[in-house]
Order: sequence, then structure tokens, then C-alpha cells
Amino acid sequence: MRSVLLTGGAGFFGELLKNRLLDDDFHCVSIDLVEDTTSHPNLESMQVDIRDMDALKEVFEAHEFEAVFHCAAMLAHVIKDKDTLWDSNVNGTRNIAELTKEHKIPKLVFISSNCLWAENFHRPVTEEDVPKPAEIYGLSKWEGEKVLLEYTDYFDAIILRTPTIIDYGRLGLLAILFEFIQEGKKVWVVGGGHNRYQFIYGPDLADACVKALQNDGSDIFNVGSDDVKSMGEVFQYVAEKANTGSRVASLPKGLTLFLMKVAHHLKLSPLGPYHYMMIAEDFIFDTSKIKRKLGWAPTVTNSEMLYRAYKYYQENLEEIRSRTDAPAHKQAAKMGIIKLLKWVS
Repeated sequence: MRSVLLTGGAGFFGELLKNRLLDDDFHCVSIDLVEDTTSHPNLESMQVDIRDMDALKEVFEAHEFEAVFHCAAMLAHVIKDKDTLWDSNVNGTRNIAELTKEHKIPKLVFISSNCLWAENFHRPVTEEDVPKPAEIYGLSKWEGEKVLLEYTDYFDAIILRTPTIIDYGRLGLLAILFEFIQEGKKVWVVGGGHNRYQFIYGPDLADACVKALQNDGSDIFNVGSDDVKSMGEVFQYVAEKANTGSRVASLPKGLTLFLMKVAHHLKLSPLGPYHYMMIAEDFIFDTSKIKRKLGWAPTVTNSEMLYRAYKYYQENLEEIRSRTDAPAHKQAAKMGIIKLLKWVS
């Protein structure tokens, strides 16, 4: 049986990829900082910190992997200690790369991010565009990419640059939006909600990961949904499907972004610099390269995937509210000062 290592296997996307790998008859070794509760005869789950080189060595020495899927990452809105985030996302990535080299594993697939940029390109972003991150998470992801590209003489490093990953079960900051919709409140967009911001459906990204194993050599690929509608249209679609009386309303762009930045600086809001583009600017990846080279294609639009995530929230609301020690993606983010906006909605 083909054996692979999956880092971050207990995370939101890690769970999706893990299930896809098991369905494809891989033997999967999943490591994560938190306990992985999934049970399967072809799954080995371990609580391992990728910063702990000795613990990682034990994992690599006990198995013969044909590929590594490196999905583990600390998020800026979850981890307040920037040094811890950097150590895990960058030095942890170097640890994984070093052991992949040492054990002569031929493939490593890395999940990167659209947080490599904080600007509106006014066109689809290609793999040739030079990253210009503006905050710690994006900087750490870019540095992680550069670390892996140092090892391309030893293994194929396939980097997948992804927008926000959405699927049934995704909560975190999305739960704030879902609470507004569930309670029939106005769903606020900025500047008319005309900006188009691309998502990626979780199972579509898992399919890209598996297809990446077919790639000959190291490469960088963008992934993302097709037919990207405006944020106003996407929110309106979900609100209408929810049928709670919720509707889309708009806030002025300049003033809203200024107040968001002040609230973030004062630590009153869960929304940081990496959210400003989603709220107010366009960002779409050009995905023609992965379609051409690997035959990959997305299957679900932004509107459909966001509604699926909302349905999960709606159907499991009481259980979600009772969660206390769940990972960030499995519980609702705290609203902070956003509660004021809810009160006037």
C-alpha cells in the first residue's frame, strides 16, 4: 500500500485531504498539534509538533513515505504570538523539507496561500507574479515556499497557492456571517459589494493535491473556483436560500476600512489586514496552468460552497454553540466589536 505523510491532518483542510487519501487507498500517517479523532484501518494519527525535530525524525524513520502533504500552518487570527507562528510555519517547514531530503522521498506537496499578496491586481493573478505579503501569515507562507525551493535538487516540491478554503463544516470567521443570516440580520458588504474574491472548495483542493503527485518536477500552481461572482451576489444567494429575511446592505468603503484598521489595532476585532482584501477588493487566481498541466478543474462555485457551509451551521447550531475546546475552524470566532454592527442590523 502506498504510504504518505500528512501534516496538519486534524485541521479543516487536513481532514478533507486525509479522507480523500484514505478513499484512494493510501496508507496515511497524520500528524498534528491537536488530537486527530478520525479512525480508519489505514490511518495512523500522532500528536507531533513540526518544530520538534526529534519527534519528526521518529515518524520518518518508522515509515517509508512516497510523498509528503504539508498542510500544517498556524493562522494569524488564532495565534497571537508572531514568533510562534513564524517558527512553526517557516522553521517547521524546513524541518519537514530536511527530513524529506534525508529519506529520499520524491514528492512534497505544500499548501500555500493567496495571502502572499495584499493588493488588487485588477486582473487574475498568475504564478509569475511576485508575492508582496503585508502581514505575518502571508510572509511566513512566502518564506515557506522559498525554503522548499532550496530543496528542488532532492525532491519535487509542488506548491499549491490557494484562496480561502470553504466546505461543509467550515466555521471560524464565517460563523459571524452565518449568525447574521440565521438571525435575519442585514449582511453587510463594503462599497456596494462589487468586489470579486475567489474561494476554493475543499474537495476540489484535495483533488488538486492528489493530481499534483503526477507532476514531473517542482512547480507552483494556482487553484481556485471558476465563474467568480461579486461578494454582494454571493451573499445575496446564501441569504435568499436561507430564507430568514436576511438581505445584503452596503457600508461606505473608505470609512469602513479605516474603522476596521483602528479596531484591529486596538484588538477589538477578529478581522485583520489579510481580511481587508476579501471584504473590499478583487482577488482572483488565474488557474489555467493547473488545468492545462494536470487536468484539474474546480467543481463548485463560491455561492454553492458558501451555502453548503451555512447549511452545516444552521443544522448543527446548538451543538456548535456548546463547543469549547474545538479547533478554530470548528467553532465560531468571537465577534468583538462587530457585535455593534449586529445590533444595528
